[in-house]
Amino acid sequence: MTYMRLIKRFIKFVFKWSVRLLILILIGLLAVVVINNYMQNSVRDRIVSQDTAKDFQPDCILILGAGVWGDQPSHMLEDRLKTGIMLYKNGVSDRLLMSGDHGQIQYDEVNVMKKYAMDAGVPSEHIFMDHAGFSTYDSMYRARDTFLAKKVVIVTQEYHLYRALYAAKGLGLDAVGVSADLRVYAGQDWRDFREILARVKDFLYVIFKPLPTYLGETIPVWGNGDLTND
Repeated sequence: MTYMRLIKRFIKFVFKWSVRLLILILIGLLAVVVINNYMQNSVRDRIVSQDTAKDFQPDCILILGAGVWGDQPSHMLEDRLKTGIMLYKNGVSDRLLMSGDHGQIQYDEVNVMKKYAMDAGVPSEHIFMDHAGFSTYDSMYRARDTFLAKKVVIVTQEYHLYRALYAAKGLGLDAVGVSADLRVYAGQDWRDFREILARVKDFLYVIFKPLPTYLGETIPVWGNGDLTND
């Protein structure tokens, strides 16, 4: 076999596999677009106003965690807390379920969230802390199986509500969502991009339904929230 024939075969081989790789990439991108559109459209009507949420009569108001700065909530988390507390004070539910990351001693979202609500006048016993809300999927799973909620009002920013509501629906929770978009947030373009990939992940999670990172003993949300204190 001549040197030129080897080069031609190599070029043909590279071209063939490059085309196949390109086709796979295009299929993957198409799947991402389809999943995102499907997820958003399937739960869009579950995003409601505060007045509609009151008519829903949920077991609890589920506030999803976000970053904290030491003992202070980030802007996104503060707006989720403000919205959830407003719902509480307007009589939507008399139970708040704070679900966030408390996987390390030095990082604690849920106690920051509970303190904020208590400072706003919510009684401690009405505030439940889900210390193992490590992901949106985990928060929904634990709301159902650890806190025994059946109907929830989910509070987070709108871009995140679609995935939260989809996961809740897939796990059998009757849920509506109230948007906590009270300001413009720095870095939102990056969050929007990351959310696209997270929706694909949770789309698959809803299909296969893996157990959450941690489940633990049941603590009914209609009981005393101080049982979740640490």
